[in-house]
Amino acid sequence: MPPASRGLLTRLQKWRLCSTSLVLRRYATASSIVSPVGPPLKIRLRQYQEECIQAVLSHLDQGHKRLGVSLATGSGKTVIFTQLIDRVQPHKEAAHQTLILAHRKELVEQAARHCTNAYPDKLIEIEMGSMHASGNADITVASLQSIVSGDRMFKFDPDRFKLVLVDEAHHIVAPGYMRTLDYFGLSKAQPHSPALVGVSATLSRFDGLRLGAAIDQIVYHKDYIDMIGENWLSDVIFTTVQSKADISKVKKGVNGDFQPSELSQVVNTEQINEITVRSWLSKAQGRKSTLVFCVDLNHVAGLTNTFRKLGIDARFVTGDTPKSERGERLDGFKAGKFPVLVNCGVFTEGTDIPNIDCVLLARPTKSRNLLVQMIGRGMRLHPGKKDCHIIDMVASLETGIVTTPTLFGLDPSEIVEDANVDDLKGLQDRKEAEELRKQKTNEVSKASQKNAEPVSRTVTFTDYDSVFDLIEDTTGEQHVRRISPHAWVCVSEDKYILSNSNGSYVKLEKGVNEKSGQEEYLVTETVALSRAISKVPFMRPRTIARAITFTNAIHAADTFASKRYPFQFISKKQAWRNRPATEGQLAFLNKLRSKNDQLTAEALTKGKAGDMITKVKHGAKRRFANIEADRRKEGRARLKFEQEKALKERETVSVGPLLY
Repeated sequence: MPPASRGLLTRLQKWRLCSTSLVLRRYATASSIVSPVGPPLKIRLRQYQEECIQAVLSHLDQGHKRLGVSLATGSGKTVIFTQLIDRVQPHKEAAHQTLILAHRKELVEQAARHCTNAYPDKLIEIEMGSMHASGNADITVASLQSIVSGDRMFKFDPDRFKLVLVDEAHHIVAPGYMRTLDYFGLSKAQPHSPALVGVSATLSRFDGLRLGAAIDQIVYHKDYIDMIGENWLSDVIFTTVQSKADISKVKKGVNGDFQPSELSQVVNTEQINEITVRSWLSKAQGRKSTLVFCVDLNHVAGLTNTFRKLGIDARFVTGDTPKSERGERLDGFKAGKFPVLVNCGVFTEGTDIPNIDCVLLARPTKSRNLLVQMIGRGMRLHPGKKDCHIIDMVASLETGIVTTPTLFGLDPSEIVEDANVDDLKGLQDRKEAEELRKQKTNEVSKASQKNAEPVSRTVTFTDYDSVFDLIEDTTGEQHVRRISPHAWVCVSEDKYILSNSNGSYVKLEKGVNEKSGQEEYLVTETVALSRAISKVPFMRPRTIARAITFTNAIHAADTFASKRYPFQFISKKQAWRNRPATEGQLAFLNKLRSKNDQLTAEALTKGKAGDMITKVKHGAKRRFANIEADRRKEGRARLKFEQEKALKERETVSVGPLLY
């Protein structure tokens, strides 16, 4: 299309959007004077949607103000917060207005459309680009970029707003959102401020920023696994494919994920693109609508051309695609006119294409949020759609990437083929059992044999022959060091330490949230004090972050540590870690060994010695003593069981040799 025509088309589109806004405003203004043409469109809410709304209203009644809702992609988040508008009561007489905030044009238009259908008698305005709201509408739907631009925010009177809704609320602690919340009196919960409800499928931050700065509590959660089980979302089949792309040298970007241009250079090669497309040809037989996620524009072009060279009608959409062309291609894809739609960053959030029955993840990522958003595109129900096949091109695994198995608590290196949700849950159970066997974990379980009395309870212990065997064991570090670039040390089950050169340390451990009762990962820092100024060696630990998943907790801890601790000391890849252990390290560790079995500098590196010392300082001796106590207790239980079994068998009369 010639540039002049494209420019004319863009102006026409803007005129149409402005006209739409004016029509909405005129209609709404008129309907406030004349009786409404008809009642609001009645929407039949799903059970969990009503449960979610009731949870929000209940917390608002208790005086809570800043609430979060966690719902899977495809759950109808927009429907839920649209229905909230009339149900949230004003906290003061003049406060009747509602503000909906979103960070993308598509989300703004989607929210405005839902509100217009639900409330035809209300005045609804859009604040976005060239469309300027009056500040007096019943409902204003605003793009974040526009409302924070210049003085556009100041026409809104915070005292007249009862409710602020934020779509895709995992972005809510970004500076623009925080400025807006501060303007509306929501930098902290206050009686005179409006209610805040943030909704997202991924209420966590990859960059370590704390969502608690904007949201006080999550009041409702329903993830995609629950919704698949209840048939609200499509079944999913997972396949992981190792493309062998070497991403070990790709640097991190500002958001903590891979730097796009560098990642593109590695994965956007003729060889990798051909592996990707041939994997799709092999695994996606019979799939009608595949959405492909790429790294950047160059990757989109390279992969689209590879599909076409192999005879597949693949088309693409990017952020630079003119709106008319984007709409035409999207309509064609929804209608099944071509099987593959390639994109980068366009369809990760707020896009409804329910016919997608295959998602091809051609880009590796370190972000669990991005992974969930991408696979969520294929989870919507659609007539004739049995399930959605997720094909995950996972590249190399030593760089902290997350893969589809990660979502089920599995190691990211796990390779699965045509595995559904139940398969992955079963695989997780088997892997946990296998890991226990690898660590020499022995169990005395209740006896189920006929004519045998069971032992009173199950005892589990890890069979280390000495405290030195315990501190030398590195199996606990393997998973965390795949995820993190830093030298984390596993000091006990679900507890990890990252030490600073001055004795301070960051600790990550699994626990239970005192308020919610849910399991979480807590990140704290303990600062070492100089003996010259204090009698105690450390300050009290302070909380750095909380996270639902281990991966998010590690990334939050890494973000904090990389700003406070010397990179040369905490990095796991520093050359000094491979040098011989120092005399001081050897003297400390050899105290734990017999005189006939002393360590030497030739047998131990400085990095390994440091890790072992960290384990000793953080409870290895106490842990070994507990293991020994469990071992003795298990031995007594086993002996008692065997004695009782022998007595029982002696009392049993049967034909055959007399054994006792």
